[in-house]
Amino acid sequence: MPMDAREIESMIKDALPDATVEIKDLAGDGDHYAATVTSSAFKGKSRVQQHQMVYAALQGRMGGVLHALALTTLTPDN
Repeated sequence: MPMDAREIESMIKDALPDATVEIKDLAGDGDHYAATVTSSAFKGKSRVQQHQMVYAALQGRMGGVLHALALTTLTPDN
């Protein structure tokens, strides 16, 4: 069962309350999304650490229920 974009956004915002999250369904199938996440929590973190924070927010759904997520992370000053 595909994941809804609103559910993805909600999970990310639960973990990163100040985050601005933009999600696009790339294939129209609910399995392939692109997300841009902007959060001050990313300051001082490497890009890999930032992505790990978002994946952790998705609580293990990445690669399972959520098949693909093209992820861009930014800090508010980017």
